[in-house]
Amino acid sequence: MSWLEAVVLGLIQGLTEFLPISSSAHLRIGAAFAGWDDPGAAFTAVSQLGTETAVILYFRKKIGRLVVAWFRSLRRPSDNPDSRMAWLVVFGTLPIAILGLLFQDDIEHAFRDLRLIATTLIVFGIFLGVADFVGRKERDLDHLTVPHGIAYGFAQALALIPGVSRSGGTVTAGRLLGYRREQATEYAFLLAVPAVFASGLYKLTDIGGSDAPAWGPTILGTVVAFLVGYAVIAWLMKYISTHSYLPFVIYRIALGVLLFVLIGIGKLAPDAGPAP
Repeated sequence: MSWLEAVVLGLIQGLTEFLPISSSAHLRIGAAFAGWDDPGAAFTAVSQLGTETAVILYFRKKIGRLVVAWFRSLRRPSDNPDSRMAWLVVFGTLPIAILGLLFQDDIEHAFRDLRLIATTLIVFGIFLGVADFVGRKERDLDHLTVPHGIAYGFAQALALIPGVSRSGGTVTAGRLLGYRREQATEYAFLLAVPAVFASGLYKLTDIGGSDAPAWGPTILGTVVAFLVGYAVIAWLMKYISTHSYLPFVIYRIALGVLLFVLIGIGKLAPDAGPAP
């Protein structure tokens, strides 16, 4: 991976991580369109450390309260909102942690087929649009229960397949469960923090190896993702307070159709840009 590729892919990661359009799909597609090698699951996971650091900075007060409440609950169980929320984040992280380990080989290879990505972009885009339209918009995070937290967690786990979108999957689940748009989005961000940091730290050992980018470009891409990601969070939280997710649904479907067309006419191979 060149330094230019690292900057471009870091920019893509920062722009798309928090939008319900799948950052992993866009890293894969962007590299394929440019004729570059697939950046791979390791670069994707590590670059997400940058965007999740942006989440911690943006929600630092709330995350700080949750961390303190969680440690206090280890000594003395409590049902205060912060303690309950912290444990729900822990429970909601379990599905993606378990499934991520079970399907690690598929994540790194089979799931990166552009035909699968096109399909998930379209199908889960439609799911998001339906959920956002029919959601009852009556619950906030104070109503979050253990079953709801686990449902969020399984929705997040679907994002192991590029094209589903971590935020898109969890927001879809939240809207179907009746949570308001801003609340569903905020919980999606909070739920992603432990899962993404665990995945990124786990994949750090792959960076610099024969099948992954070198350390220098990876660090640069991660820093770019952090800077861009912070700005995107601030914009998105304001945007969804007055707008629906419909533009993102339309974009997902259009991109998925474009991929199928390009593959169908032979302009793009399903495995375009294979990793070295």
